[in-house]
Amino acid sequence: MRSSVAVFVGTQTSHRCFQTLKLESSQIIYQRVQNMTTFLEPYDPPSWAKDLKFTPKFRVQLAQPNTPIHKWNIPGVPERFSIHIKRDDMTGGTLSGNKVRKLEFLLADAIDQGCKHVCTVGGIQSNHCRAVAVAARQLGLVPHLILRSSAKSASDIGCDGNVLLNRMCGAHMYVVPRASPYLPELRPRQERLAEIIKKQTGESTYLIPVGGSNKVGLFGYISAFQELQAQGALEKFDDLVFTCGSGGTAAGLSIANYLTGNTLRCHGFLVCDDDVYFYDHIQQTLEEVGLPHVNARDIVDIVPGYKGKGYSISTEEELDFITDVSIKSGIMLDSTYTGKAAYGMVQELAANPQRFRGDRLLFLHTGGVFGLFDGRMDAVLKKTDSETDSIKMWLNKTSDPS
Repeated sequence: MRSSVAVFVGTQTSHRCFQTLKLESSQIIYQRVQNMTTFLEPYDPPSWAKDLKFTPKFRVQLAQPNTPIHKWNIPGVPERFSIHIKRDDMTGGTLSGNKVRKLEFLLADAIDQGCKHVCTVGGIQSNHCRAVAVAARQLGLVPHLILRSSAKSASDIGCDGNVLLNRMCGAHMYVVPRASPYLPELRPRQERLAEIIKKQTGESTYLIPVGGSNKVGLFGYISAFQELQAQGALEKFDDLVFTCGSGGTAAGLSIANYLTGNTLRCHGFLVCDDDVYFYDHIQQTLEEVGLPHVNARDIVDIVPGYKGKGYSISTEEELDFITDVSIKSGIMLDSTYTGKAAYGMVQELAANPQRFRGDRLLFLHTGGVFGLFDGRMDAVLKKTDSETDSIKMWLNKTSDPS
């Protein structure tokens, strides 16, 4: 099966818009998903989360557990601070990143509900959408991705970065205007696509929100916090720092920190929207899981000011920082998420150290390495006389390299 790309530049969808949708036959789908339920594992939440109003029934195994924690020699940090990094960019290969943890619960829910298709939304280089495409295929589900972009035709969509992997997985991609907001525009498109798939195949589609950030996906980082406990990390650090791109990771970590009574201070560096949006999202999640008395602002510090020119738009200074980090520490950050968060952390440690509870910080690397392959790093890496432009030609074995 090949992937298909449809481009919709208007705000209204129609049946004609989805005529490019290429679905496998019902017989093939049936054969592939007969045993999907064998992937399901009953989920037993940690003792401190058992009294929540909602807990998932199942999970599937996707992530590589116990991602390592090690010291991080990130440049620019004042000497008094000790920085370590938890490598959730190593949760898998093509499934790397924080989204995989959320998908263990979201896709289990999809299978439990008898869905054979999954549909989610994001930017054209979305890590989340790529993870959905890969994980869905691993579990025998059909992925559908609604992607924001400035492209005007399908021929404008290349094979770079995450899009390459989406294509490799045969994901059905639907390109919509870059500025499309989720609730008023993208959610209705998801619902319309689910209706069309149902009409054409008789099969149901599971809808996943932006970033997988809802009360089901929340348990990806409830579970990750349990992993931090098992690794003995909670006693070793004062502050936990992470990227805030859709709010799910921030909600899971901060709620788990609250439920366990730990004194870590959680800091989410936002890369889009504003702090009010994310506090409202976390507050809504608190209410959905039965913690309406908890104030989101009391359990997490959402840090604005470091999204730069906007979501997935990079400044030269940000790209230079990412390059400097990789040269001096061997850690690859991406330009949309972790690069901006790490840059913000370094700036805050120097200019506003009182924001942090102590001197021992753990940075959660939430992945995104495939975003580095979208071409925006080329000019930075090819700067004349830079450390990243040290290619010498050595064509003649009798002479020295030059």
